Amino acid sequence: MDKVTISTYEFLKRFPDETAARKHLEYRRWNGSPSCPKCGSAAKMHKQSRDGVEGYYRCPDCQAVFTVRTGTIFERSHVPLDKWLYAIYLIVTSRKGISSLQLSKEIGVTQKTAWFMLQRIREACGSDKDDDDSNGFLRGIVEADETYIGGKETNKHESKKLNAGRGTVGKTAVIGLRERGGNVVASVIGSTSASIIRAMVRNTVASGSMLCTDEHSSYTGMPEYAHHVVNHSAKQFVDGMAHTNGIESVWAVLKRGFYGVYHSFSEKHLQRYVDEFAYRLNEGNCKVHTLDRIDALLRRTVGKRITYATLTAAQI
Repeated sequence: MDKVTISTYEFLKRFPDETAARKHLEYRRWNGSPSCPKCGSAAKMHKQSRDGVEGYYRCPDCQAVFTVRTGTIFERSHVPLDKWLYAIYLIVTSRKGISSLQLSKEIGVTQKTAWFMLQRIREACGSDKDDDDSNGFLRGIVEADETYIGGKETNKHESKKLNAGRGTVGKTAVIGLRERGGNVVASVIGSTSASIIRAMVRNTVASGSMLCTDEHSSYTGMPEYAHHVVNHSAKQFVDGMAHTNGIESVWAVLKRGFYGVYHSFSEKHLQRYVDEFAYRLNEGNCKVHTLDRIDALLRRTVGKRITYATLTAAQI
């Protein structure tokens, strides 16, 4: 079997500087023929350099000047592209994620800059229905389950305790659906009410699929699916083909990252963290080369720009 992984040493040799990283991004985005991100022109672009820095292009039709960063998560960032590429490598290969503090040490930037970079990379990890031929729908046997993310009430500072009981108090609900042998889709939800869960399932799972869930009543009442239930409260975890072991393994990895790497997820940014873990699991096939997984994420960076002001704005 051919080697499908690349070591840190090999990766840094392949992309030793900004120029090597820029050329790789240009090839992956334009395949050797730059197109104008402003007007869409595919005419031959005029190469330019500024202050001795190459990688600038001027569109002969609209006269716009652009680089491979324009219209991507890298736009207006002063961080060199080789550092961005290495950060993406770490995101893709770190099963439980990487903290902004650790990333800042790895690439030599401030913790604030590393946090901003990670949030923009997570923004690119978000769902993209153009990535497959299924219009984003899961099919076949699909497992569905919910989990709750947040610190335990007993571990909180006295001033932050809600004093409203235990269990899911102070936590945020996340619903996940996993196609048996396929992809994961996960989303932060306001509640686990029947209307919200049914809407999520119908927007994610193709009609005619087999839906495997626990005994939660919100999954009932959807005749378009063959619904199979395992009764966890009765210690039943497998009933023939019916089980939710696949989606529960997703929650296991997510919570290992929560407790072992990040220690907390802001509710405002929780969907981005969930997208990061879902993307890594979806693209983490052991038969897919690491560089192919990185390139798959690079394709998603176009049109996903998010500003620091947006990230730090007060949550409404």
